[in-house]
Amino acid sequence: MAYGTKIAKGDAYKRAAIKRRHIRIRKKVSGTAERPRLVVTRSNRHIVAQVIDDLKGHTLASASTLDTTIRGAEGDKSAQAKQVGSLVAERAKAAGVETVVFDRGGNQYAGRIAALADAAREAGLKF
Repeated sequence: MAYGTKIAKGDAYKRAAIKRRHIRIRKKVSGTAERPRLVVTRSNRHIVAQVIDDLKGHTLASASTLDTTIRGAEGDKSAQAKQVGSLVAERAKAAGVETVVFDRGGNQYAGRIAALADAAREAGLKF
């Protein structure tokens, strides 16, 4: 930390830490056509998963709690994350993707992120 910089507190600090972790992860993780990147983006209310080919810059498959199939579903946020994980795996397999690189987006691998990843694995994605 540089001299004279202030440490943010509260939500601003959390967002800054997530951003720092995501930048560090993105230096190491990149998706290709054979093994695209499964990106998870989380907010307080919703969760989004995308399968991205970074070389072309194309999204091959995506799923979200905003999808009409999941939006009115019963259950807590972890249950909805499981539905998003199985749906994105189903759509990725339909697009011809079997293996992916998991990008947790700077979030800790726990709770909704882990639930989504486990559901995607159970649905047949390998990572």
